[in-house]
Amino acid sequence: MSARRVLVHGQVQGVGFRYAMCRQATHLGVQGWVRNRRDGAVEAHIEGADGAMAALIEWARGGPAGAGVSHVEVELAAEGSFAGFDIRPTA
Repeated sequence: MSARRVLVHGQVQGVGFRYAMCRQATHLGVQGWVRNRRDGAVEAHIEGADGAMAALIEWARGGPAGAGVSHVEVELAAEGSFAGFDIRPTA
């Protein structure tokens, strides 16, 4: 198990991105959280099997219908302790 910080840029707020990502993460068995950022991006902390995280990151490159993802940044993150996948308040 490992962890990643994911930043999704583009038209990603106001299109249901966080809710769709939460559903997709739950489906894939990925734990962590997602939130909007004040700069207009969506940020996520994801943890799980490498294949499941890769699938979620690939999903994030397109997002839900209505999203316009311009680019996605991914970096290693410290592992936490999560029991599921949550939507957090804007930071």
